[in-house]
Amino acid sequence: MLSVKQMNENDIDLCYELDSQTISLWSKKQWENEFKKDGSKIFGLLRANLIIGICVFQIVLDEAQINYFVVDQKYRKKGFGSYLMSYLIKNCEKLNLKKLLLEVAQSNVIAERFYSSFDFYT
Repeated sequence: MLSVKQMNENDIDLCYELDSQTISLWSKKQWENEFKKDGSKIFGLLRANLIIGICVFQIVLDEAQINYFVVDQKYRKKGFGSYLMSYLIKNCEKLNLKKLLLEVAQSNVIAERFYSSFDFYT
């Protein structure tokens, strides 16, 4: 069973663990700070109660910025990232947000291709 849940401060260790096993972007302290930020929303993608993906975005006025998006290596290219991104986009629409922004390194061709499939552009 696949589901998305809004993460809370009790999930910091789970977020840090998945991050450490994938892209190693944030320290545990950075994760702690992310949960405390105003407008920050953190969603976990769960498969049979196992967190396999995380998305962090921050709302500012009528826009949202994706600050973090990852799916566990074992579950990539199987539609799980698309499921999480679709959930995020629908959530932003419900919140009447006008723009959804993100940054991705030009060298990250796979991520660029993934995001462009959702009509993100550079």
